[in-house]
Amino acid sequence: MPTLNIVMVEPEIPQNTGNVSRTCAVTGARLHLVGPMGFKIDDKKLKRAGLDYWHYLDITCYDSLDEFFEKNNGVFYYFSTKAKHTYCEVSYPDNSYLLFGKETAGLPEKLLHDNPDTTVRIPMITDARSLNLSNAVAVGTYEVMRQWGFPELQNYGRLREFNW
Repeated sequence: MPTLNIVMVEPEIPQNTGNVSRTCAVTGARLHLVGPMGFKIDDKKLKRAGLDYWHYLDITCYDSLDEFFEKNNGVFYYFSTKAKHTYCEVSYPDNSYLLFGKETAGLPEKLLHDNPDTTVRIPMITDARSLNLSNAVAVGTYEVMRQWGFPELQNYGRLREFNW
């Protein structure tokens, strides 16, 4: 299966990180948490939002964005409301990294300025500030999975037998 990496840079709200953890767990994406974070990794709210999926999760933590970039290589995509391109205009190769910034400020402006071709946005109405972080991660993750043909994911359902 190709490797997808979800990167949360300085997340502040444990429930969002818990929801993102669950999205990563059910899709097989790797989760990278870049500090400083607004909570401890053992926060009860974080664990509750991820429910009982923690054993499926491949997670790595970093003290800083510099440490993250020193230890990883691949193609980096920066999700931001300030991007010119939409998230579905690009093709995501194996070992893609989708980076999402903290809830209150997004990603550092320098990253966006230095990487205009791989900075992408999720379209929304003009007056809206942004989509919830965990929802934005889900949108990006499932676009990559869709482009890759949902590798190793169960993409069919089955109803229970029921006697009417």
